Amino acid sequence: MYRELIWQGLWKNNPGIVQLLGLCPLLAVSNTVTNALGLGLATVFVLIASNSLVSLIRHHVPQAIRIPIFVMIIASLVSCIQLLMNAFTYELYLSLGIFIPLIVTNCIIIGRAEAFASKNSLKHSAFDGLMMGMGFTIVLLLLGASREILAQGTIFSGIETLLGDWAKIFTTTLYHTDSGFLLAALPPGAFMVMGLIIAIKNVIDRRIEKK
Repeated sequence: MYRELIWQGLWKNNPGIVQLLGLCPLLAVSNTVTNALGLGLATVFVLIASNSLVSLIRHHVPQAIRIPIFVMIIASLVSCIQLLMNAFTYELYLSLGIFIPLIVTNCIIIGRAEAFASKNSLKHSAFDGLMMGMGFTIVLLLLGASREILAQGTIFSGIETLLGDWAKIFTTTLYHTDSGFLLAALPPGAFMVMGLIIAIKNVIDRRIEKK
């Protein structure tokens, strides 16, 4: 069971590059690794917590009003995340902006609550949330790293806004540039990099099927 959840969340049914869910924040804030990691961790937390809570109350929720209750749970968790980020990672909070509260409307979260957590045990639901969140975060990080390197020539720029001043040692300049590849920093660049990632996955899947 756990092996299947890992395979589904990280590769076969990855919410970012297979289900193509949550594309709005996925493409909008993935201009740097720091932004991608911040939103990814927030999404992982909400997925684990919402799946766990939905699983715990699944036998007590009337079928007719289950979706509004799931949304209320998710909105409460996102509000907690928003307040915590505002308090402890304020600069990152400003950078992510509206995309933190928009986690409420992320189809990945409500989809897993409805399709999996409402039908499975607590431990399996929490693990499913972790794997789906990790799959989404990995795609975010791939996009963020690719776009940051092309546009700025750096990696982990601004990581101290997430992890604190000690993390500045992780910021690396790969090459110096005056302007960089501007397209990579803009939404069209995000679509192009996303398309390339999906294409690479499809090629790997075809080779696996042939073997």
